[in-house]
Amino acid sequence: MQMLPDTLCYLNGEYAPLRDAKVSVLDRGFIFGDGIYEVVPAYGGKLFRFDEHLARLDRSLSKLRIANPHAREEWLQRCRKLLAALAEKGGGPDQLVYIQITRGVALRDHVFPADVTPTVFMMCSTMKPATPEQRHAGVACITARDFRWERGDIKSISLLGNVLARQMSADKGATETIMFRNGFLTEAAASNVWIVHEGAVLGSPKSEHVLEGIRYELIRELCEDVGIAYNLRPIPEADVLSADEVLLSSATKEILPVTSLDGEPVGHGALRGKPGPVYARLFEAYQRAKVLQSI
Repeated sequence: MQMLPDTLCYLNGEYAPLRDAKVSVLDRGFIFGDGIYEVVPAYGGKLFRFDEHLARLDRSLSKLRIANPHAREEWLQRCRKLLAALAEKGGGPDQLVYIQITRGVALRDHVFPADVTPTVFMMCSTMKPATPEQRHAGVACITARDFRWERGDIKSISLLGNVLARQMSADKGATETIMFRNGFLTEAAASNVWIVHEGAVLGSPKSEHVLEGIRYELIRELCEDVGIAYNLRPIPEADVLSADEVLLSSATKEILPVTSLDGEPVGHGALRGKPGPVYARLFEAYQRAKVLQSI
């Protein structure tokens, strides 16, 4: 049995060591996966794009018809308390705050129970960013059919489909599984996916099949800042396989270049199988945004 750390967490109004936190076996998150989550990165103890993460949390809750149990300032205060507690334990300069809200505890029944109090859990962990080697050489990914459920727009704790997809790439020593539904790009198991075509950054349009990553709007802003064209449109699988560059984005990956896809080098000419110039420009812009957009 893996020993859990004693870092501070928050559960239903109380702060306690993570190893001591307990929830009911009848919590609907445990029984049904009936809940949502959010992950907020923090750099040097400052939360990055906090309001955007909180807005997505609100969107996910509303789609599950769960009322947001706390106001913005309450969420902010608790995030900062957990960040400070981890920093005191030498948790590293960059951290992640995990927030999970389930519908609450009730006797097992598929129908939403009335008058239940949501379960709120929060914890903080040290961020494990991409390594310098991954940024220098890029990463390998595989492709697969998107076999997950139809509501990828909800940041649900029901992640079995994503777990299975990510394990497929892990089994092959790859970083991610890039998925396609009916021949068109959706996203990766735990990342959004972008391609570069003729100097423009292209992403999948927002839909019920794609989680609107916080980096959707951020990458649009970064592209505008550095003069790169940006567009969301349906992207056929063939366009991904023939792209000039393929990029991943997520809270932990930030922006990461994909240089191998299903064992074949990504890109063309002298840059085939290497991180490309658009990635380099966006990565630099991302580092500037981390300083300017953290609170």
